[in-house]
Amino acid sequence: MRLATYNVEWFASLFDQKDNLINDNSWSGRYDVKKRDQIAALGHVFQTLDADAIMIIEAPNSGGTQSSKAALETFAKRFKLRQNTAIVGFENDTQQEIALLYDPTKMEVTHDPQGVESGETGSRIAPRFDSVFKIDLDTDAEADTVTFSKPPLELALKPFDGPIIRLIGVHAKSKAPHGARTREEEVRISIANRRKQLAQCIWLRQRIDDHLAAGDELLVMGDFNDGPGLDEYEKLFGQSGVEIVLGVNKPASETLFDPHASTLLAPRSARPTTARFYNHKTKTYLNALLDYIMISPKLRSQTQPTWKIWHPFDHPQCFSDKTMCDALLTASDHFPVTIDLNFPPKG
Repeated sequence: MRLATYNVEWFASLFDQKDNLINDNSWSGRYDVKKRDQIAALGHVFQTLDADAIMIIEAPNSGGTQSSKAALETFAKRFKLRQNTAIVGFENDTQQEIALLYDPTKMEVTHDPQGVESGETGSRIAPRFDSVFKIDLDTDAEADTVTFSKPPLELALKPFDGPIIRLIGVHAKSKAPHGARTREEEVRISIANRRKQLAQCIWLRQRIDDHLAAGDELLVMGDFNDGPGLDEYEKLFGQSGVEIVLGVNKPASETLFDPHASTLLAPRSARPTTARFYNHKTKTYLNALLDYIMISPKLRSQTQPTWKIWHPFDHPQCFSDKTMCDALLTASDHFPVTIDLNFPPKG
Protein backbone atom coordinates (compact mmCIF):
# COMPACT_ATOMS: atom_id res chain seq x y z
CA MET A 1 0.00 0.00 0.00
CA ARG A 2 1.36 3.42 -0.97
CA LEU A 3 0.47 6.51 1.06
CA ALA A 4 1.59 10.06 0.29
CA THR A 5 1.67 13.53 1.79
CA TYR A 6 1.63 16.53 -0.53
CA ASN A 7 1.40 20.24 0.23
CA VAL A 8 -0.22 21.86 -2.82
CA GLU A 9 0.42 25.59 -2.94
CA TRP A 10 -2.76 27.59 -3.53
CA PHE A 11 -4.88 24.59 -4.49
CA ALA A 12 -7.91 26.65 -3.41
CA SER A 13 -7.35 29.27 -6.14
CA LEU A 14 -7.95 26.65 -8.85
CA PHE A 15 -11.68 26.31 -8.02
CA ASP A 16 -14.62 28.67 -8.35
CA GLN A 17 -17.33 29.22 -5.72
CA LYS A 18 -19.17 26.09 -6.92
CA ASP A 19 -16.04 23.87 -6.66
CA ASN A 20 -15.52 23.71 -10.42
CA LEU A 21 -11.96 23.83 -11.80
CA ILE A 22 -11.02 27.20 -13.32
CA ASN A 23 -9.19 25.72 -16.29
CA ASP A 24 -8.14 28.93 -18.05
CA ASN A 25 -5.13 31.17 -18.61
CA SER A 26 -5.67 33.41 -15.60
CA TRP A 27 -2.92 33.54 -13.01
CA SER A 28 -2.98 30.96 -10.24
CA GLY A 29 -1.88 31.71 -6.69
CA ARG A 30 1.57 30.42 -7.65
CA TYR A 31 4.09 32.96 -8.89
CA ASP A 32 4.21 33.17 -12.70
CA VAL A 33 2.00 30.08 -13.17
CA LYS A 34 -1.33 30.00 -15.02
CA LYS A 35 -4.26 28.05 -13.58
CA ARG A 36 -4.52 25.81 -16.61
CA ASP A 37 -0.84 24.86 -16.30
CA GLN A 38 -0.97 24.20 -12.57
CA ILE A 39 -4.08 22.04 -12.93
CA ALA A 40 -2.48 19.95 -15.69
CA ALA A 41 0.73 19.61 -13.68
CA LEU A 42 -1.13 18.48 -10.57
CA GLY A 43 -3.11 15.95 -12.58
CA HIS A 44 0.08 14.45 -13.95
CA VAL A 45 1.74 14.32 -10.52
CA PHE A 46 -1.26 12.64 -8.88
CA GLN A 47 -1.51 10.10 -11.71
CA THR A 48 2.20 9.30 -11.57
CA LEU A 49 2.29 8.96 -7.78
CA ASP A 50 -0.36 6.24 -8.09
CA ALA A 51 -0.82 6.26 -4.31
CA ASP A 52 -3.67 4.46 -2.58
CA ALA A 53 -4.24 7.58 -0.47
CA ILE A 54 -2.80 11.10 -0.49
CA MET A 55 -2.83 13.41 2.52
CA ILE A 56 -3.30 16.82 0.93
CA ILE A 57 -1.98 19.78 2.89
CA GLU A 58 -3.46 23.12 1.82
CA ALA A 59 -6.42 21.34 0.23
CA PRO A 60 -9.17 23.46 -1.41
CA ASN A 61 -11.33 25.72 0.74
CA SER A 62 -14.47 24.77 2.66
CA GLY A 63 -16.94 27.39 3.80
CA GLY A 64 -19.75 29.43 2.31
CA THR A 65 -20.67 27.74 -0.97
CA GLN A 66 -17.39 25.81 -1.22
CA SER A 67 -16.57 22.26 -0.17
CA SER A 68 -13.05 20.83 -0.07
CA LYS A 69 -14.48 17.32 -0.48
CA ALA A 70 -16.50 18.30 -3.57
CA ALA A 71 -13.56 20.17 -5.11
CA LEU A 72 -11.13 17.28 -4.66
CA GLU A 73 -13.60 14.77 -6.05
CA THR A 74 -14.16 17.06 -9.05
CA PHE A 75 -10.39 17.17 -9.55
CA ALA A 76 -10.16 13.36 -9.27
CA LYS A 77 -12.94 12.92 -11.83
CA ARG A 78 -11.24 15.32 -14.26
CA PHE A 79 -8.08 13.20 -14.29
CA LYS A 80 -9.77 9.81 -13.83
CA LEU A 81 -7.86 9.18 -10.61
CA ARG A 82 -8.52 5.95 -8.75
CA GLN A 83 -8.10 8.03 -5.58
CA ASN A 84 -11.53 9.55 -6.13
CA THR A 85 -13.02 9.86 -2.63
CA ALA A 86 -12.12 12.69 -0.25
CA ILE A 87 -12.52 13.02 3.49
CA VAL A 88 -12.05 16.18 5.55
CA GLY A 89 -12.05 16.64 9.33
CA PHE A 90 -12.52 19.90 11.24
CA GLU A 91 -12.82 22.69 8.70
CA ASN A 92 -10.92 25.95 9.21
CA ASP A 93 -11.08 29.54 7.98
CA THR A 94 -7.64 29.76 6.33
CA GLN A 95 -8.68 28.49 2.85
CA GLN A 96 -6.18 25.66 3.47
CA GLU A 97 -7.87 22.47 4.61
CA ILE A 98 -6.27 19.13 5.41
CA ALA A 99 -7.89 16.30 3.46
CA LEU A 100 -7.28 12.72 2.38
CA LEU A 101 -8.00 11.66 -1.21
CA TYR A 102 -8.13 7.86 -1.38
CA ASP A 103 -9.02 4.80 -3.43
CA PRO A 104 -12.26 3.39 -1.94
CA THR A 105 -11.64 -0.01 -3.54
CA LYS A 106 -8.55 -0.42 -1.37
CA MET A 107 -9.68 0.86 2.02
CA GLU A 108 -12.34 2.27 4.31
CA VAL A 109 -11.60 5.61 5.98
CA THR A 110 -13.45 7.42 8.76
CA HIS A 111 -12.84 10.73 10.54
CA ASP A 112 -12.13 9.68 14.12
CA PRO A 113 -10.95 12.59 16.31
CA GLN A 114 -9.57 11.75 19.75
CA GLY A 115 -9.56 13.68 23.02
CA VAL A 116 -12.29 15.68 24.68
CA GLU A 117 -13.40 19.17 23.70
CA SER A 118 -11.96 21.74 26.10
CA GLY A 119 -13.42 25.05 27.15
CA GLU A 120 -11.84 28.41 26.34
CA THR A 121 -9.46 28.08 29.29
CA GLY A 122 -7.94 25.00 27.68
CA SER A 123 -6.70 21.64 28.91
CA ARG A 124 -3.17 20.47 29.75
CA ILE A 125 -4.09 16.91 28.70
CA ALA A 126 -4.26 16.75 24.89
CA PRO A 127 -7.79 17.94 24.09
CA ARG A 128 -9.49 17.45 20.76
CA PHE A 129 -7.49 19.19 18.03
CA ASP A 130 -10.21 21.79 17.40
CA SER A 131 -10.07 22.80 21.07
CA VAL A 132 -7.61 24.72 23.28
CA PHE A 133 -4.34 23.39 24.75
CA LYS A 134 -2.88 24.90 27.93
CA ILE A 135 0.90 24.96 28.32
CA ASP A 136 3.68 27.14 29.76
CA LEU A 137 6.64 27.50 27.40
CA ASP A 138 8.26 30.65 28.81
CA THR A 139 9.50 31.85 32.18
CA ASP A 140 6.51 33.79 33.50
CA ALA A 141 5.12 30.74 35.39
CA GLU A 142 1.74 31.32 33.74
CA ALA A 143 0.12 28.93 31.31
CA ASP A 144 -0.59 30.06 27.75
CA THR A 145 -3.41 28.79 25.56
CA VAL A 146 -2.73 27.43 22.10
CA THR A 147 -4.98 26.48 19.18
CA PHE A 148 -4.47 25.01 15.74
CA SER A 149 -5.48 27.30 12.87
CA LYS A 150 -5.53 24.05 10.87
CA PRO A 151 -6.60 21.24 13.25
CA PRO A 152 -4.81 17.96 12.44
CA LEU A 153 -6.89 15.40 10.55
CA GLU A 154 -7.32 12.19 12.56
CA LEU A 155 -8.42 9.16 10.56
CA ALA A 156 -9.01 5.47 11.07
CA LEU A 157 -7.88 3.79 7.86
CA LYS A 158 -8.82 0.15 7.28
CA PRO A 159 -7.02 -1.39 4.28
CA PHE A 160 -8.87 -4.37 2.86
CA ASP A 161 -5.60 -6.33 3.06
CA GLY A 162 -4.14 -5.05 6.33
CA PRO A 163 -4.74 -3.87 9.91
CA ILE A 164 -6.44 -0.65 10.97
CA ILE A 165 -4.00 2.26 10.85
CA ARG A 166 -4.36 5.50 12.79
CA LEU A 167 -3.47 8.36 10.44
CA ILE A 168 -2.83 11.95 11.55
CA GLY A 169 -2.42 14.68 8.91
CA VAL A 170 -0.57 17.78 10.16
CA HIS A 171 0.04 21.35 9.03
CA ALA A 172 1.94 22.93 11.93
CA LYS A 173 2.37 26.63 12.59
CA SER A 174 4.74 28.47 10.25
CA LYS A 175 7.70 30.13 11.98
CA ALA A 176 8.24 32.71 9.21
CA PRO A 177 8.17 36.30 10.59
CA HIS A 178 5.45 37.57 8.24
CA GLY A 179 4.76 41.28 8.69
CA ALA A 180 8.08 42.14 10.33
CA ARG A 181 9.39 45.57 9.33
CA THR A 182 12.58 45.69 11.42
CA ARG A 183 15.18 43.20 12.64
CA GLU A 184 13.77 43.52 16.17
CA GLU A 185 10.27 42.70 14.98
CA GLU A 186 11.62 39.77 12.97
CA VAL A 187 13.27 38.29 16.06
CA ARG A 188 10.21 38.84 18.25
CA ILE A 189 7.77 37.33 15.75
CA SER A 190 10.08 34.42 14.95
CA ILE A 191 10.41 33.48 18.63
CA ALA A 192 6.65 33.82 19.23
CA ASN A 193 5.88 31.68 16.18
CA ARG A 194 8.39 29.01 17.22
CA ARG A 195 6.89 28.94 20.71
CA LYS A 196 3.44 28.27 19.25
CA GLN A 197 4.79 25.71 16.78
CA LEU A 198 6.50 23.83 19.62
CA ALA A 199 3.33 23.92 21.71
CA GLN A 200 1.39 22.40 18.82
CA CYS A 201 4.02 19.67 18.50
CA ILE A 202 3.89 18.91 22.24
CA TRP A 203 0.10 18.65 21.97
CA LEU A 204 0.48 16.30 19.01
CA ARG A 205 3.08 14.23 20.87
CA GLN A 206 0.67 13.73 23.77
CA ARG A 207 -1.81 12.24 21.33
CA ILE A 208 0.91 10.02 19.85
CA ASP A 209 1.80 8.75 23.33
CA ASP A 210 -1.84 7.76 23.85
CA HIS A 211 -1.92 5.82 20.56
CA LEU A 212 1.34 4.01 21.25
CA ALA A 213 0.21 3.12 24.77
CA ALA A 214 -2.95 1.63 23.24
CA GLY A 215 -0.86 -0.45 20.79
CA ASP A 216 -2.21 1.36 17.72
CA GLU A 217 -0.57 1.21 14.30
CA LEU A 218 0.24 4.86 13.59
CA LEU A 219 1.38 7.18 10.81
CA VAL A 220 1.84 10.94 11.30
CA MET A 221 2.34 12.90 8.08
CA GLY A 222 2.28 16.38 6.68
CA ASP A 223 4.04 19.75 6.71
CA PHE A 224 5.66 20.58 10.05
CA ASN A 225 7.28 23.85 8.93
CA ASP A 226 10.25 22.65 10.91
CA GLY A 227 13.16 20.26 11.14
CA PRO A 228 16.30 19.65 13.23
CA GLY A 229 18.78 22.49 12.75
CA LEU A 230 16.46 24.51 10.51
CA ASP A 231 16.92 27.88 12.23
CA GLU A 232 18.93 29.61 14.95
CA TYR A 233 15.97 30.03 17.33
CA GLU A 234 15.85 26.29 17.91
CA LYS A 235 18.75 26.70 20.38
CA LEU A 236 16.51 28.77 22.66
CA PHE A 237 14.17 25.82 23.17
CA GLY A 238 16.55 22.84 22.99
CA GLN A 239 14.65 20.80 20.39
CA SER A 240 12.87 21.25 17.10
CA GLY A 241 9.17 20.49 16.88
CA VAL A 242 9.94 17.53 14.63
CA GLU A 243 12.21 16.02 17.29
CA ILE A 244 9.44 16.42 19.87
CA VAL A 245 6.90 14.66 17.65
CA LEU A 246 9.35 11.87 16.83
CA GLY A 247 10.18 11.44 20.53
CA VAL A 248 13.94 11.35 19.99
CA ASN A 249 14.70 11.19 23.72
CA LYS A 250 12.19 8.43 24.41
CA PRO A 251 12.73 4.64 24.44
CA ALA A 252 12.82 2.98 21.00
CA SER A 253 9.36 1.49 21.60
CA GLU A 254 7.95 5.03 21.84
CA THR A 255 9.91 6.69 19.03
CA LEU A 256 8.45 7.39 15.62
CA PHE A 257 10.73 7.03 12.61
CA ASP A 258 11.26 9.05 9.45
CA PRO A 259 14.50 8.36 7.54
CA HIS A 260 14.80 11.90 6.21
CA ALA A 261 14.53 13.44 9.68
CA SER A 262 17.12 10.93 10.88
CA THR A 263 19.66 12.20 8.36
CA LEU A 264 19.37 15.71 9.81
CA LEU A 265 20.05 14.35 13.28
CA ALA A 266 23.25 12.64 12.11
CA PRO A 267 26.42 14.77 11.77
CA ARG A 268 27.82 15.44 8.29
CA SER A 269 24.98 13.56 6.57
CA ALA A 270 23.34 14.53 3.29
CA ARG A 271 20.36 16.83 3.74
CA PRO A 272 17.24 15.82 1.79
CA THR A 273 14.67 18.50 0.95
CA THR A 274 10.95 18.50 0.24
CA ALA A 275 10.30 22.17 -0.57
CA ARG A 276 11.82 24.84 -2.80
CA PHE A 277 11.02 28.53 -2.29
CA TYR A 278 12.12 31.51 -4.37
CA ASN A 279 13.74 34.31 -2.39
CA HIS A 280 12.84 37.58 -4.09
CA LYS A 281 15.54 39.47 -2.19
CA THR A 282 18.49 37.25 -3.09
CA LYS A 283 17.02 36.03 -6.42
CA THR A 284 17.88 32.45 -5.42
CA TYR A 285 16.01 29.34 -4.29
CA LEU A 286 15.86 28.12 -0.69
CA ASN A 287 15.51 24.37 -0.18
CA ALA A 288 14.14 22.89 3.06
CA LEU A 289 12.97 19.63 4.59
CA LEU A 290 9.48 20.37 5.91
CA ASP A 291 7.34 17.37 4.94
CA TYR A 292 7.51 14.05 6.77
CA ILE A 293 5.87 10.64 7.09
CA MET A 294 6.55 9.24 10.57
CA ILE A 295 5.79 5.64 11.44
CA SER A 296 5.29 3.82 14.75
CA PRO A 297 7.78 1.09 15.73
CA LYS A 298 5.41 -1.85 15.44
CA LEU A 299 4.02 -0.84 12.07
CA ARG A 300 7.53 -0.26 10.79
CA SER A 301 8.69 -3.73 11.84
CA GLN A 302 5.62 -5.38 10.31
CA THR A 303 5.69 -3.66 6.91
CA GLN A 304 9.36 -2.93 6.10
CA PRO A 305 8.44 0.47 4.64
CA THR A 306 10.30 2.45 1.99
CA TRP A 307 10.13 6.23 1.59
CA LYS A 308 10.60 8.47 -1.43
CA ILE A 309 10.77 12.23 -1.85
CA TRP A 310 9.57 13.02 -5.38
CA HIS A 311 12.11 15.79 -5.86
CA PRO A 312 12.49 16.99 -9.47
CA PHE A 313 16.27 17.36 -9.20
CA ASP A 314 17.41 15.14 -6.33
CA HIS A 315 15.63 11.92 -7.32
CA PRO A 316 17.12 10.41 -10.51
CA GLN A 317 13.82 8.97 -11.77
CA CYS A 318 12.04 12.31 -11.43
CA PHE A 319 14.93 14.22 -13.00
CA SER A 320 15.23 11.86 -15.98
CA ASP A 321 11.49 12.12 -16.68
CA LYS A 322 11.26 15.65 -18.11
CA THR A 323 7.44 15.69 -18.10
CA MET A 324 7.32 14.71 -14.42
CA CYS A 325 10.18 17.04 -13.53
CA ASP A 326 8.41 20.01 -15.11
CA ALA A 327 5.07 19.01 -13.57
CA LEU A 328 6.55 18.88 -10.05
CA LEU A 329 8.03 22.36 -10.47
CA THR A 330 4.77 23.81 -11.82
CA ALA A 331 2.37 22.08 -9.43
CA SER A 332 3.63 23.34 -6.05
CA ASP A 333 6.53 24.70 -4.04
CA HIS A 334 6.51 21.42 -2.06
CA PHE A 335 7.16 17.95 -3.44
CA PRO A 336 5.26 14.77 -2.54
CA VAL A 337 6.62 12.25 -0.07
CA THR A 338 5.47 8.62 -0.28
CA ILE A 339 5.75 5.56 1.91
CA ASP A 340 5.22 2.03 0.64
CA LEU A 341 3.97 -0.42 3.27
CA ASN A 342 4.40 -4.12 2.59
CA PHE A 343 1.88 -6.03 4.68
CA PRO A 344 2.65 -9.69 5.33
CA PRO A 345 0.23 -12.08 3.58
CA LYS A 346 -2.77 -13.17 5.62
CA GLY A 347 -2.94 -16.68 6.97
